[in-house]
Amino acid sequence: MTTKRPSLDEYFMDITNLVKERSTCNRAHVGVVVVKDKRIISTGYNGAPQGMPHCTEVGCNITKVKHPQSEHIEDHCTRTLHAEQNAIIQAAIFGVSINGGTMFCTHSPCYNCAKMIINAGIKEFVYQTGYPDKFSEEIFTQCDVKLRKFEKK
Repeated sequence: MTTKRPSLDEYFMDITNLVKERSTCNRAHVGVVVVKDKRIISTGYNGAPQGMPHCTEVGCNITKVKHPQSEHIEDHCTRTLHAEQNAIIQAAIFGVSINGGTMFCTHSPCYNCAKMIINAGIKEFVYQTGYPDKFSEEIFTQCDVKLRKFEKK
């Protein structure tokens, strides 16, 4: 009996889609897997900080936020941490370096997460769904972080 073995990209992206199911955000479920040397180092999903009520329990805390690099104003939930932030924090808590790793995510990053990803030493970011933030793309290019859209084969 022969079964099709998923590529590593498919394997890790499938796991991000499972991780996102833990999200407690009512607006978007986002999952992240950080990989180094073909091994999962850390995961993260979007949700409230530990000990705080989740959006699924008390609703979102929506605030009008001006995009840091433009005049664009958008609704943003200030209760939650982004999945990328939680994955970076989880690695730090357990003392595991993600420097030189690859981050797989269900969505491309916002500008603030892109800056954290760069400083954490991530060298490649693979995403499934685009997030409209050209500034993330620009600083990734400037800082030599490869941004790649996942293509299922």
